[in-house]
Amino acid sequence: MHVENLTLAYGADEPVVTGLTLEVPQGRMTAIVGPNGSGKSTLLRGMSRLLKPQTGRVLLDGKDIHQLPARELARQLGVLPQGPVTPEGITAAELVSRGRHPHRGMFARLTSEDQHAIDEALAAVELADLRDRPVDQLSGGQRQRVWIAMVLAQGTQHLLLDEPTTYLDLAHAVDVMNVVHAAAHASGRTVVTVLHDLTLAAQYADNLVVMGGGQIAAQGRPVEVLSEELLAEVFGLRATVVEVGGAPVVVPDRRVSA
Repeated sequence: MHVENLTLAYGADEPVVTGLTLEVPQGRMTAIVGPNGSGKSTLLRGMSRLLKPQTGRVLLDGKDIHQLPARELARQLGVLPQGPVTPEGITAAELVSRGRHPHRGMFARLTSEDQHAIDEALAAVELADLRDRPVDQLSGGQRQRVWIAMVLAQGTQHLLLDEPTTYLDLAHAVDVMNVVHAAAHASGRTVVTVLHDLTLAAQYADNLVVMGGGQIAAQGRPVEVLSEELLAEVFGLRATVVEVGGAPVVVPDRRVSA
């Protein structure tokens, strides 16, 4: 996926992202981080065709996503927006089955291929035994994994996930990130995810994109990108960066009131 000279705005407001160019590594996991208002979620909306650019384009396998028919795009690009709303009473398997819509007619029955994709997706998020449980009866972490399973069942080679760990405790966030990481490394998918937690992003991402003011402030391997100087400049954060298991960990400096 290639982002070229992208400028994004909401209505007549000032652009949130301006003239941004980004090459997303194929078959790897890219995490986009940045302070509030830096444009990271807006960028993901532009990359997913949820927001039309003022300038520039997004290329998927060399084709402008705005030139692709909706069904064809849905067969290539899976998107999980922030805070998706679960239909009332729907079971885990029923929600995951919706990921198969781009591959069949509106009223067509599920094929054996569809069922296999649903079973594999539920197994990947370790929820096969809860397939018939209503989603609203699951824990927060389980619900989020069902939504990720739906995107996995879509069978696309590119996944865009907007803050998949929001509102989750650390244990559930790690569960979700393990699934996302496996989607890239075990299945060869290209995954782009927006995250707030810098340490979590650094632990899982192959490619880290740091945004500030609607631009890319830094990009590369987390261990090469996350520095104390960058944290101070982009996040206004005084912190110590230490390396644990080959990945950087951000330890904020404790501020003592006078």
